[in-house]
Amino acid sequence: MLDDFLLRALLGGFGVALVAGPFGSFVVWRRLAYFGDTLAHSALLGVAFGFLLRINLTLGILVICQLLALLLFCSQRQRLLASDTLLGILSHGALSLGLVALAFMEDVRVDLIAYLFGDILAISTSDLWWIFGGGGVALLGLTLLWKSLLAITIHEDLARVEGVPVDRINWTFLALIALTVAVMMKVVGLLLVTSLLIIPAATSRRFAGNPEIMAISASLIGCLSVGGGLLGSFYYDTPTGPSIVVAACLIFVLSLVSPKKAG
Repeated sequence: MLDDFLLRALLGGFGVALVAGPFGSFVVWRRLAYFGDTLAHSALLGVAFGFLLRINLTLGILVICQLLALLLFCSQRQRLLASDTLLGILSHGALSLGLVALAFMEDVRVDLIAYLFGDILAISTSDLWWIFGGGGVALLGLTLLWKSLLAITIHEDLARVEGVPVDRINWTFLALIALTVAVMMKVVGLLLVTSLLIIPAATSRRFAGNPEIMAISASLIGCLSVGGGLLGSFYYDTPTGPSIVVAACLIFVLSLVSPKKAG
């Protein structure tokens, strides 16, 4: 029988993978990998925010990620800077500001390694509630937006002509990704969070015949990566978060030598 901490780690990892699959599919389709990375980097500022206000750290991360998603959405509409330039400024700025803010909190001791690379083995029951509660809300929201998001992804101008509220859908989608990143932080950490969004989706893209199948298979590949990473970490005493990402990378490499689905 699995120890309690391993069971919680497995459940938490599976919960994150199930949420990451559908969102990762849209991240791959819409080339938003750098956006997810920016949100992940801002999470450390959310940790500092949580300590400052003495609130739950996951809630602090969620608040900062949502504020950054709103800032990105508004800034992209102004088109003062290219999107990749803006994301680069906000990504490294938020990460550095979080580190500086934590340095000023002399009475606070933070395990930066756990936040940078994740600490899935330390998942508690309350963390599981955050993962499944927040992830469930994110998945429900994505389900409601699915058809409209597909239309925007295929051809934004045509979707706008057909009456799809493009701006509102895009903002809601960014807010849901911010929620997903905040949920995933505990498992793989801010430096690896984007990989769990991208790698399983990129792997399933080679074989999926339609968007729905790709989203489901990305979730399953994510679960397989979590299981493989935990198993490798247990037997070889390696860092768990990076081990999960390595497992996902190995599955991706194996997919490259497999026959691609026709059509």
